[in-house]
Amino acid sequence: MKNARGVVAGVVSIVVSAVFFLVPFAFILVTASKDRAEANLLEFSWPKNFVLFQNLSEAFVARDYLMVIAFINSLILTVASVTLLVFLSAMVAYVWQRRSGPLSGLINGLVLTGLIVPPAVVPTIWVLQGVGLFKTMPGLILIEVAYGLPFCILLFRAFIAGVPRELDEAALVDGANPVQIFFRVVFPVLRSVMVTVIILQTVFVYNDFQNPLYFLPGTQNATIQLTLLSFQSQFTTQYNLLFATILLVTIPPLVMFIFFNRKIVEGMAAGSVKG
Repeated sequence: MKNARGVVAGVVSIVVSAVFFLVPFAFILVTASKDRAEANLLEFSWPKNFVLFQNLSEAFVARDYLMVIAFINSLILTVASVTLLVFLSAMVAYVWQRRSGPLSGLINGLVLTGLIVPPAVVPTIWVLQGVGLFKTMPGLILIEVAYGLPFCILLFRAFIAGVPRELDEAALVDGANPVQIFFRVVFPVLRSVMVTVIILQTVFVYNDFQNPLYFLPGTQNATIQLTLLSFQSQFTTQYNLLFATILLVTIPPLVMFIFFNRKIVEGMAAGSVKG
């Protein structure tokens, strides 16, 4: 009886989740397939004139190839941010997990503070202006790294807790220094949780709308999410091109999640079990 209830509950949850995720995606798809006049009605109906590929092409080349510039900016931002996040969070987690003392307490307080305290936009802009990084790609990369570090550090620390200390000691006996121990012995073992961090942070940074809007304004600095604003104005909105752009923006993270969702679950589960 309990098993039957569990099956029913599982089926219901899957159906509800499918409705919440698939219905909005279907609405985006059908609206992106309509011409401008029909799309402006915002009705959930099959398009009378199927012009999806025409809308996608027009959205891609609109505003002097703004979409191309935005893709390049998002690629630079995502690759640089995720690379720094992986190395920095893994190193901090290793030191935090392996050593005890005042430094560990300080790291613990900083990590928890980063998870609890919400970001403050205005003071952050002041800091970026003070160091000359406001409205620059390096400044936004540092912002993305700072916001993602606490979560990534906790994931790596939970996994490193399951890595035997004997590996460190054996490498130390062989003459390796702490840097060599980390990069040659410990870091290669973190492959599974590393994949999880890379996938999660890639999707997060790629989909980030708020930080580029505040810290990297300007058309030439636009990321892929900010291109959605280019088809809206105070008086009119090109809904066919807007939804076509949403479709283009949605496809990369959707494909990544479909192919790597098992890796995400495995990495999260490995960290939780070994921590």
